[in-house]
Amino acid sequence: MVDIRIVTSGLEFPEGPVWMADGSVILGEIKGSKVTRVAPDGSKTEIGKAGRRPERRRYRPDGALYVCNNGGAVYQTTPSFLSTAPAPDYKNGSIQRIDPKTGETRTLYSECNGHKLSAPNDIVFDKQGGFYFTDLGKRYAHHRDNGGLYYALPDGSSITELVYPIITPNGVGLSPDEKTVYVADTETSRVYAWDIASPGKVKHEPFPSAYGGRCVAGLYPASSVSTASRSRLRAISAWRP
Repeated sequence: MVDIRIVTSGLEFPEGPVWMADGSVILGEIKGSKVTRVAPDGSKTEIGKAGRRPERRRYRPDGALYVCNNGGAVYQTTPSFLSTAPAPDYKNGSIQRIDPKTGETRTLYSECNGHKLSAPNDIVFDKQGGFYFTDLGKRYAHHRDNGGLYYALPDGSSITELVYPIITPNGVGLSPDEKTVYVADTETSRVYAWDIASPGKVKHEPFPSAYGGRCVAGLYPASSVSTASRSRLRAISAWRP
């Protein structure tokens, strides 16, 4: 049997752990609005001052942590643990850089071509040193900020909008050869792919392709499909010409 040991507890919506060479793990506490280092003995220390709602982060060879900060949200236990609205003090989301040794925290990007970042969610670096990241968007009572896929440089000098809008772009990843970028779209339960023409540039499929990408996987959320609909889907799946 696999030996599972609880190292620490009391974290507030932890996400995006990064394992460090000293055996510690650095993660974001979304509800807790901080980036935390968990030592091998379970002790916890706040790293930098990300504030608001840090989500996922990545560690680069330059020794820095790059953080997706969603700018703040309201979290309730019912009907779900997910955010239900922006925080009262919400202004925008951002991409931040944290020096894990000194705690120095710097905001690299909070907008793209005058359009504010809404709720950056996930990030992945390529071999050239730039990074792709998703912006999940924000849900309001009667409207929403759309999300998108972006590419940026780690020195804060360049950010490019690659795909916009996407309903709820969440996880992002690259193929091993870095010729394809993948995005998981949460509310549609689908994974989309775009061919990479060059670092920071993607090819768009023609209409009616959703978002200009290829749908490579899709599932029907069980909670959103009625019993009758599931029966019809099974009948359709079983039918053969």
